[in-house]
Amino acid sequence: MHVKSLDLLNFRNYRTLSLALDPGINIFYGENAQGKTNILEAVYLAGTSKSHRGTRDRDMIRMGEGEGHIRMHVDKNGNDYRIDMHLRKNKSKGIAIGGIQIKRASELFGIVNIVFFSPEDLNIIKSGPSERRRMADRILCETDRIYLSDLTQYGKCLIQRNRLLHDLFANASLESELPVWDEQLVNYGRRIICKRAEFVQMLEGIAAEIHADLTGGSERLTLAYEPNVAEGEFAEKVARCRGTDLKMKSSTVGPHRDDIGIRVNGMDLRLYGSQGQQRTAAISLKLAEIRIIEERIRNKPVLLLDDVLSELDRGRQNYLLGNIRDIQTLITCTGLDEFVKNRFEADRTFHVVGGRVEA
Repeated sequence: MHVKSLDLLNFRNYRTLSLALDPGINIFYGENAQGKTNILEAVYLAGTSKSHRGTRDRDMIRMGEGEGHIRMHVDKNGNDYRIDMHLRKNKSKGIAIGGIQIKRASELFGIVNIVFFSPEDLNIIKSGPSERRRMADRILCETDRIYLSDLTQYGKCLIQRNRLLHDLFANASLESELPVWDEQLVNYGRRIICKRAEFVQMLEGIAAEIHADLTGGSERLTLAYEPNVAEGEFAEKVARCRGTDLKMKSSTVGPHRDDIGIRVNGMDLRLYGSQGQQRTAAISLKLAEIRIIEERIRNKPVLLLDDVLSELDRGRQNYLLGNIRDIQTLITCTGLDEFVKNRFEADRTFHVVGGRVEA
């Protein structure tokens, strides 16, 4: 699996851009604020329908323009897929696959699997639980359509239940509707809890092995799924906490409050890990993500590395670069010195200057 080409029109700081990408290592180098990350963002957006930055569609359209376009060609098992994305300021985006418009963005999942690694990901260990839930959900949604459906339905139920809890404050007669949403929340939530438990166990097995290699065996990485409620106790706890929910006007029980414990040699990295230990664990998790996706889809994902190397020491740089040689990778950096020092050869390099790309 690899991205063959990328065409942009009025996207971010690019008026027009047409790129042919190599199936191997592609490096985009140049000074800061020239548009390197925008290229990676366009690839991720076309493959997932969302910006890795969480940016609204209207804010990705070139300043002064009313709409923007992305076209991406993907080779998957010898088959060519064309993804077209139409960004509009006052409407939801339009997406077409092979010239046929799709109704739901979720239909994109499975065409191209993308792993994005940015400096912000190095903070996933010390960030709040929502970041670790998002990591698990992203990988599971990319590789399991049933999980994607369950998570989507759970999210809708949660919104409706919270809205009802808010309305009950002014109209107590609506309380008879609550059991309907409780039942659906528990139904979808139980399946999410089970899938997350299996996923964390799988992630730990792979990440621990990678972490041991990174640290020369001096550190043992362990992960623990920390559900807000056990799968078998979900219904009972929802009923027991109804009074609290009514007071808070919010659902206080469910997998939307889960976390993942991350420890090294028994020490909780979220609280006590050094910056170096946290970064090493983050690399272990990201490389484990690549392996899990590869195992589940029987294909290699596309890897996007956004200025990550500058945040790592030489040893971590070498380990990371050594593990991506057989994966299509798009790397952004300010210069090529680190690659020369590490004797790392790129298949194609692009110089990015002020919204222009020179091959």
